[in-house]
Amino acid sequence: MTEKSEFSERLRAALKAAGLPVRPSLLEREFNTRWPGAPISTQAAWSWLNARAIPSQDKLQVLAEWLHVEPEVLRFGERVRQAVRDHRQRWDDAVGYAERETFDAFLRLPAPQRKLIREVIFAFAEVYAPGGAQPTAGAPSGTAGALPDLPLPLVPGRAGGRKR
Repeated sequence: MTEKSEFSERLRAALKAAGLPVRPSLLEREFNTRWPGAPISTQAAWSWLNARAIPSQDKLQVLAEWLHVEPEVLRFGERVRQAVRDHRQRWDDAVGYAERETFDAFLRLPAPQRKLIREVIFAFAEVYAPGGAQPTAGAPSGTAGALPDLPLPLVPGRAGGRKR
């Protein structure tokens, strides 16, 4: 199924859920009463309902408000929204105070130092992760085994190398 056909199905379902008939003329009329810009044609409304086109983001916002659905759900579907929520939840569950403090310090670094730290992290991940981590785009490659097993230096004024 294409992105346009999936959007068309969601728009049709939203109209039905609102108790409205799925008709281009109704969609055109109701949309144009809410839209401050140039009016859409019946052909444009037909295209949205029949998997020929997806409205621009600003028009999608008007449709979503009118049909009482979240714009991201109308545009991308519930499955995508749930995947984003699941990813955020995994991130929230996995990151504790120490990691957040580290991320904040990392973000305060100038760009060249952030790049260096990123390269070091990916090098460690390749060496120490089970099965070897796969770096993302822009990450250094070919560093597996390049880091010797040396103790990390302690940061002066911090016990164990980090603030407690």
